[in-house]
Amino acid sequence: MTCAGMTRRTLLAAATAIVTTPTLAAGLNKGPSNIDVSGSSPPLAFTLTRASDGKQVTGSDFHGKVVLLYFGYTFCPDVCPLTLTNIDAVLKGLGKQAEDVRVLFVTVDPVRDTLPVLKQYAAAFGPEVVGLRGTPDQLATLAQRYRIAYSVKRSGNDYQVTHSSAIYAFDGTGAARLLIPSFANTSPDITGATTDLRRLIDTGQPRGLFSHLLEVLEGLV
Repeated sequence: MTCAGMTRRTLLAAATAIVTTPTLAAGLNKGPSNIDVSGSSPPLAFTLTRASDGKQVTGSDFHGKVVLLYFGYTFCPDVCPLTLTNIDAVLKGLGKQAEDVRVLFVTVDPVRDTLPVLKQYAAAFGPEVVGLRGTPDQLATLAQRYRIAYSVKRSGNDYQVTHSSAIYAFDGTGAARLLIPSFANTSPDITGATTDLRRLIDTGQPRGLFSHLLEVLEGLV
């Protein structure tokens, strides 16, 4: 089949094949590293307690805002503060549009992360960061919904917490649009993430990895 005869479905299948084939992906992925999850991840839905005022909130309370969903804990020595610092850099890059973004920081350590502790921690990273705390069942349900792994192990004074570093981005309707694999490094793609979020704010359309590859392939037709 020639390029001229390729349908959009065929192009999408080709894009998927590129992503799952490391050698090919390395050659074509020159755009943003964020992954477009539109239609493949569930919409924003939860019931948790907001640390700033102790009120119970749901996913629909954040409709109208672009939402970044991240799981962590306030006692985290490196990954969480680094991730939130990098997110803050993205928000600064958005300028006034940062007002259209909410960063939902869901604690995976609700035993130590009481509402006052979580409130103070979230406030340290700016007004766009919202600390959220749930019961063990609420947390487990939400983590399972977005395939986030975490564990808390306590033995005497030894306290070990692990969690995934992925960040989900949702548009103003609550639809999942992007997955940022990790922001827990010293050289994140701040520019790419800023561009993605601005596009979500302006049009609701992310330019993630699949979108980029699709554009590349369509340019060959």
